[in-house]
Amino acid sequence: MQGRIHSIETFGTVDGPGVRFVVFVQGCPMRCAYCHNPDTWAMTGGTMMEPADIIEQYERNKGFYRGGGITVTGGEPLMQVDFLIDLFTLAKEKEIHTCIDSSGIAFNRSNTDYVEKLDKLMTLTDLVMLDIKHINPEKHKELTQQPNEHILDFCRYLDEKGVDMWIRHVVVPGITDDDKYLEELGYFIGQFHNLKALDVLPYHTMGEKKYESLGMEYKLKGVPAMDKEKVVDKKAVILQGIKKRRADMA
Repeated sequence: MQGRIHSIETFGTVDGPGVRFVVFVQGCPMRCAYCHNPDTWAMTGGTMMEPADIIEQYERNKGFYRGGGITVTGGEPLMQVDFLIDLFTLAKEKEIHTCIDSSGIAFNRSNTDYVEKLDKLMTLTDLVMLDIKHINPEKHKELTQQPNEHILDFCRYLDEKGVDMWIRHVVVPGITDDDKYLEELGYFIGQFHNLKALDVLPYHTMGEKKYESLGMEYKLKGVPAMDKEKVVDKKAVILQGIKKRRADMA
């Protein structure tokens, strides 16, 4: 099964453990206001690639990836689950660590055919990095134009499957930095036994010029970059929520 690929980065250092070979897939139903890859949204375009060709590229420089592996990001990787199954099957044959960086938006427990495929994919997946944009349903829809109920259920699904999960959250001034919601986010993810890491990332404005070059409106124009020092405090609020949930579960 070919995949629709936007681009490939051969030396990724922020896409999972170690140095990663990063595959950016084409296509995503989310419309995150701060997305810095709007050129990956369209479900058409990109380059059709065979999984074997991607593994071959990885193998050329596999010495760089000791302690790392392959990460598939996007776009939204789980829109191309058949391709991921074929790619990760080849990767596991070569004992390559596999990671999916996902928004979780493609998950829907009621879609039994899709979940059956996802079950298979999870047996081939070492890590899922899940971006939770906002814990509040209304605020999430304002930010991404999509609901978050299936995304939050995807967390439960990963826990049920015992797949390691890293949570990512981008802190945007005035939008995702409210301590009430951050603590709620922590309280929610604190219930999961498969939670292995929490990345709290500062919003930056580097994507603004890309929108201009694509002739697109940048919805957060004028919103300042997040102070990196304040992100430490915001992460502490999420961790407080995690601790509270785990204390309640004890």
